[in-house]
Amino acid sequence: MRRFLRPGHDPVRERLKRDLFQFNKTVEHGFPHQPSALGYSPFLRLMAIGTRSGAIKLYGAPGVEFMGLHEENNTVMQIHFIPDQCQLVTLLDDNSLHLWSLKQHGGASELREEHRFTLKGPPGSPPSATQVTAVLPHSSREVLYLGTESGSIFVLELPSFRVLEDRTISPEAVLQRISEDNCNRRSCELVEALREHPKNPDQILIGYSRGLIVLWDLQNNKSFVWLSFQQLENLYWQRDGSKFISCHYDGSYTQWPVSSDNRQPEPLENTVPYGPFPCKAISKIYWQTTKNGLPYIIFQGGMPRASYGDRHSISVIHGSQQTAFDFTSRVIDFFIIFSSDPAAEFDDPSALVVLAEEELVVIDLKSAGWPAVHPPYLASLHCSAITCSHHVSNIPLKLWERIISAGSKQNIHYSSMPWPIDGGTNIAPDPPQRDLLLTGHEDGTVRFWDASGVCLHLLYKLSTVRVFLTDADPNDNMNTLGEDEWPPLRKVGTFDPYSDDPRLGIQKIYLCKYSGYLAVAGTAGQVLVMELNDEDAEHVVDHAEADLLQDQEGYRWKGHEKLKTRDGPVRFEAGFQPFVLVQCQPPAVVTSLALHSEWKLVAFGTSHGFGLFDHQQKRLVFVKCTLHPSDQLALEGPLSRVKSLKKSLRQSFRRIRRSRVSSRKRRGPAGAVQEANAKFDQDALQEMELAPVQRKIEARSAEDSFTGFVRTLYFADTFLRDSSRHCPSLWAGTNGGTVYAFCLRVPPAERRMDEPVRAEQAKEIQLMHRAPVVGILVLDGRSTPLPEPLEVAHDLSKSPDMQGSHQLLVVSEEQFKVFTLPKVSSKLKLKLTALEGCRVRKVTVANFGSCKTDDYSENDLAVLTNLGDIQIISLPFLKLQIRYPCIRKEDVSGIASCVFTKYGQGFYLISPSEFERFSLSTKWLVEPRCIVEMPEVTSNNHVHNKSGTENAARKSSFFSSSLLERKSGRLMEHALLNDESE
Repeated sequence: MRRFLRPGHDPVRERLKRDLFQFNKTVEHGFPHQPSALGYSPFLRLMAIGTRSGAIKLYGAPGVEFMGLHEENNTVMQIHFIPDQCQLVTLLDDNSLHLWSLKQHGGASELREEHRFTLKGPPGSPPSATQVTAVLPHSSREVLYLGTESGSIFVLELPSFRVLEDRTISPEAVLQRISEDNCNRRSCELVEALREHPKNPDQILIGYSRGLIVLWDLQNNKSFVWLSFQQLENLYWQRDGSKFISCHYDGSYTQWPVSSDNRQPEPLENTVPYGPFPCKAISKIYWQTTKNGLPYIIFQGGMPRASYGDRHSISVIHGSQQTAFDFTSRVIDFFIIFSSDPAAEFDDPSALVVLAEEELVVIDLKSAGWPAVHPPYLASLHCSAITCSHHVSNIPLKLWERIISAGSKQNIHYSSMPWPIDGGTNIAPDPPQRDLLLTGHEDGTVRFWDASGVCLHLLYKLSTVRVFLTDADPNDNMNTLGEDEWPPLRKVGTFDPYSDDPRLGIQKIYLCKYSGYLAVAGTAGQVLVMELNDEDAEHVVDHAEADLLQDQEGYRWKGHEKLKTRDGPVRFEAGFQPFVLVQCQPPAVVTSLALHSEWKLVAFGTSHGFGLFDHQQKRLVFVKCTLHPSDQLALEGPLSRVKSLKKSLRQSFRRIRRSRVSSRKRRGPAGAVQEANAKFDQDALQEMELAPVQRKIEARSAEDSFTGFVRTLYFADTFLRDSSRHCPSLWAGTNGGTVYAFCLRVPPAERRMDEPVRAEQAKEIQLMHRAPVVGILVLDGRSTPLPEPLEVAHDLSKSPDMQGSHQLLVVSEEQFKVFTLPKVSSKLKLKLTALEGCRVRKVTVANFGSCKTDDYSENDLAVLTNLGDIQIISLPFLKLQIRYPCIRKEDVSGIASCVFTKYGQGFYLISPSEFERFSLSTKWLVEPRCIVEMPEVTSNNHVHNKSGTENAARKSSFFSSSLLERKSGRLMEHALLNDESE
C-alpha cells in the first residue's frame, strides 16, 4: 500500500497534526477602536459598545463578553436594550435598525442578529421624513417608538419590525392639540428625545429641537405642552414622575412640573451652572434623588465657551460638592448606575460610567472625593502609543505576587468599589497558568498585563522617566485643584497621547521570570537593567557608555542626542528599579536585546553594532562594530532624511497623534524596528508582483542599506571551539546576513566579582544570499532547543544533552538553515522564498501538546511571514506542518506588532488600542465562556397587558461562545509547571 501513498504523506503524522495544531482567533483585548455608541441594561447589568466599523460588544462581569458585527460595517449611532429582555436594538448611520438577541447554540450561546429594518417614507418624500433621530423601546416590550427629523414618531412592532401606521404620531396631530400661541409648524421639527413616563407607560414625553415639549397620552391622544425658548438637547424624568428636566444648547437646564390640567405650567427653575458667560450645550443630563434629600445633578458639557470650549467634561453636582471631570478625549456617551428596583423610593446613584473616544472611565459616587474605579477589562492599551511588546509564559507564583503587590501600591488612589457592571457569570475554567504581556510605550513606560485569561488586566506600570532629565516633572500632579479654581476641573482617565520626549520610547523588553531581572532598551540608545524591590528606595543609577563605532574615523553621527541623566540619588517606587544604565554611542535605536540572568550579562544591538555588558560587575565586556563602509544611512540617525530610520520614527509619532484626533484610518504602533519592517514589507510586495511563484533566492550586495543593523542576539552554552568542551557563547545576526559568534569566559560564582568576563570572537558566518537574520537557535544532542537561563536550576526543564553533537539553526528572512557545531558545516535548509515570495517576519519556538493525551508534546517553529500567514515548521527536520492565514498582508503594523507565546498562542494589534488573541494549539485555548441568567421580572408600577405579564414571568439562561465563528477547540486544564513553593 505504501507505493500508492503520496510522497511524504504519513497518515499517522497527519492524525497527530490534527491533535496538535488548530488555528483560532479567540478574543480581542483592549479598548474598542473608534467607539461611537453606548448602551446599558440595568435589568441584565450588561453594557454594550458600538463602533464606527459596525462592531457591537457586550460586557458584564469580568470574563462575560459577547461580540457581533453588522454586515454593512456602518457606524453604530445608538444602542437600546429592550426592557426586561436579552435583546437590544442598534441604529446605524445608514438609518437601518437591527435587533440582536442572545441565543443558545450548540450548548453555548452567541450574540445573533435577528432582524434588520430600514424605515421608508411614501414615494417622493425627502430622506428627512424617515431619518431616525430618537429611539424609545417601550416597557411593554412590544413596540419601539422612532422619532425622526421631520417630527413624525413611528411605531414599530417587536420583534417583527412591522410599522403600525395607525399609531403614528404626526406633527399635524401634535399641532392640533396645542394652543394657537404654541402652534408653529417649525416647532415640531426634529425629535431630539423620547422618554416614557416612569409611573404611567401610557404617556411618553416628546422633545423637539426648537424647544417644544409634549407629554403625549397614547390611549386618548391627549397632550400637555411646555415651551422652552432655547434649543432643546435632551430630557430626563425624575423618578416619581412629578417633574422632568430639559437641557439646552445655551448650557442651561430647566426643571418642569407635570400638572394634571391642560395648561402650560411655568418652569420651576432655570439654571446655567457655568454662566453668566456664553456656554457650550449640555447634551445629556441626569437628576438622581437620594435619601438625604440632596439630588445628584450630572450632565455633559455646559463649559464656558470662550475659555473652556475645547474641554471634554462631565459635571457632577451634589449639594455643595461640584466637580467637572475633564477627559483627554471626546466623550461619546455616559450612563448612571442606580437603583433599578421599581419599588425603591430613591435613585441612590452608585457609579458614573463614561465612554470616551479613547477609554472607559468609571467614577465611584458613593465614596468621598468620587475616585475612579480600576477597570478589570477594556484597558486603554494605547494610553501612550505602544512601541513594542514581550510575552512571558508560566510566571512563578512568588514573582507574580510581588508584581501584584507593587501594582497595588500604585492603585491606592483608585476606589475599592467592586466592578459595578457585573451581569452574567464567567464559567470558563481557571487559566492553567499565569502569563504576562509586557507593552513598551512611547512615553518611556512599561505596562505589565495579566494575559492569563479573557480579561487583559493591568497589574503594574513601570516608568523609566525618573532616570532622565525631561521637560516634565515626575512629581507634577495634574489632578490638583486650587481652592478657588472655577470651573472645578479634575483630570480623569489614563489616556495621554503626547510624550515629553520621543527618545524615551521603549523599543525592546526582556524579563527573566526566575531571577526577577528586567532589561529595557529605548529609542536613544539607552539600556536599563532593573531588579525587583518590594519597597521604595533611593539610590544612584550607575552609568556606562558603549562606543559602538570604536573611534573609527570617517563616521559622524547626525541624529538626535542621548538623553541627559539625573545626577545623584534617584527615588524609585516599589517594583522594578533600575540599577545600571548602558548608553550606546551613537545614541541610535536599540534594535535587539538579550539578557542572561545566570551569567549576569546583557547584550544589546543597534544599527551600528552590538555589545556585551556585565551587570554584576557593572563593566562593559566588549563592543563590535558591524557597520559596512557604505552604511552612511545608519549614521544619519533616525530623523534626518526620507529614507532614514529616524525620520520614519518621527513621522510615525506624528501619524499616531493625528490618527487620535481626526484620522479614521486604522494605524498601529510605531517604532524603529517596526518602521524598518514596514520598508521590508513594501519591498517584498513589489517583488511578489514581478516575480514568479518559484522565485530563487537572490544574492544581495553589501551595498544594500542597513547591512550592519543587528536584528537578533542569542546566548547559548554550546560547542563552539571543539567538540570536547562546551562554553558560554553570544551569537548576533545582522541585516546583511552575517552571524557573529563569541566565546565567553564567565568566572565561577566564588570568583565572579574578582575576575572579569572575557569574550573572544570564534566564528563569523556570511549567508550567501545576504538576507537579514531574524532568529538564531541552538539544538542540543536530542535536537531540543536549549533551555532558558535558570530553567534547569528551578527543575522546570531537563538538562540539555551535552553528549551528542549540537546544531545551529539560523533563520533568515528567506530561508532556514541548520549547521553542525562546532564545525559550522551546512546540514539542512528550507527555502521559504520558493513559496509565493514570502519572507519571515517573526519566529519563535513553541511547545505544542496533544489534545488527546498529556503524554505527548513537541517543539516546533511558529513563523509569521510578510504575507500575514503563520507557518508551523518541525524541528529539527524543517518540514512545513501547516499554514494558516492570520493577518491581512496589507496590515504592516499588525504584522510588525505580533508576538508569540511559548505555548502556541499569539497577539497582534488590530488597531492602536486592541490586541487580537489567537491560538495555534488544540490544547492551549483562551476564550470567553459565560452564563447570563435573566432575572425574574418583579411587579412594578407599570400597567402591562397580558402578553407583557406572561413574558415577564419567564426565566431563561444563555451561554456565551467564542467571539468569532470557528470550530471550538478543546480547552484543557493543565498542571502548573511552576514550583509553587518557590
